[in-house]
Amino acid sequence: AGCAAGSQHMQRVELLFGMGRKDGSEVSEAEWRAFLDAEVTPRFPDGLTVLTGYGQWRNPAGAIAKETSRLLLILARPAPGNAVSIEAIRTAWKAQRRRKC
Repeated sequence: AGCAAGSQHMQRVELLFGMGRKDGSEVSEAEWRAFLDAEVTPRFPDGLTVLTGYGQWRNPAGAIAKETSRLLLILARPAPGNAVSIEAIRTAWKAQRRRKC
């Protein structure tokens, strides 16, 4: 479907972030906001939305694991570098969750 006059196609990106660390601690609100400021906003400066939620999944041991989560929603103009930016955000988050501050 085409866009109405004056509008343009947008790419919708949804990324889920678990706030728990393997040691049982959680990423703090201040750490989360610093992550957004340092890693996400520079790559997608035109805007984003963050929703706080609760997630659960079956872990490798078969138990149900639960944690607070964040859903990051980005609407961006399609661009060749978007996939690289998304992967850089994912990589930075994995490093953040390993860090205990």
